[in-house]
Amino acid sequence: MQKALKKYFPIFALPTVLAFIVGFIAPFLMGIYLSFCKFRTVTNATFNGFENYSKAFANQDFLNALVFTVKFTVVSVVTINVLSFLLALLLTKGIKGTNVFRTVFFMPNLIGGIVLGYIWQLIINGVLLKFVGQDIYYNANYGFWGLIVLMNWQQIGYMMIIYVAGIQNVPGELIEAAKIDGASPWQILKSVTIPMVMSSVTICIFLTLTNSFKLFDQNLALTAGLPARKTAMLALDIYNTFYGRIGWEGVGQAKAVVFFIIVAVISLTQLVATRSKEVEN
Repeated sequence: MQKALKKYFPIFALPTVLAFIVGFIAPFLMGIYLSFCKFRTVTNATFNGFENYSKAFANQDFLNALVFTVKFTVVSVVTINVLSFLLALLLTKGIKGTNVFRTVFFMPNLIGGIVLGYIWQLIINGVLLKFVGQDIYYNANYGFWGLIVLMNWQQIGYMMIIYVAGIQNVPGELIEAAKIDGASPWQILKSVTIPMVMSSVTICIFLTLTNSFKLFDQNLALTAGLPARKTAMLALDIYNTFYGRIGWEGVGQAKAVVFFIIVAVISLTQLVATRSKEVEN
């Protein structure tokens, strides 16, 4: 059986490998090359060295978007993971209606980003800011916290499900042993539960980190970068550069490469840091 699998494995794997090369590897490598070129289309690219990268880092909108994205990511990662973990703890206590609550909290994750953005724009402008005669475009802080609330509302339920699965897999005998030894609920949480669910923590932090950095749809629908592009995140700034400025396609591509490197480095660092703290069951 094993010999047959090894013999026919290349045949069955070939379509997937080809699709991966055509759909990901080739465009990725072409994108890196185009970041060093000036072009309008991929057929008229002319090599110009690091000019696109120098323009990208000299562009104040890109630097503002980078700072805004980092601030947004830090706040959203902390709030989403803390709140979803607390909800998971609450919903693993056997309270009545647990399954209903889990379903309700998870449902916002099923709504598309564009729709979510417009929903929260209506809520913020039509309810929260209506009484002060302002809207979300009036102040960049409104846009920042609006995006934080939107991201939390969408992601908390999804992360909660992952944390629930991790908490339910904590061996009951460990909890009982800690109680017998006189450990308080806080000590049990800190010394037993959290170390045992570090694999879930790794997954959730990775997902919230990458999702926050790559946020585009919600940013476009909720604030569109207003006022004066002060609430534009990296993905939206790259989009505006590539499609909104004639002759800056190469600069937009250079920004995209820098964006990829930043997300890859931070994500891999986080994975190494949190996986080193995981405990084998």
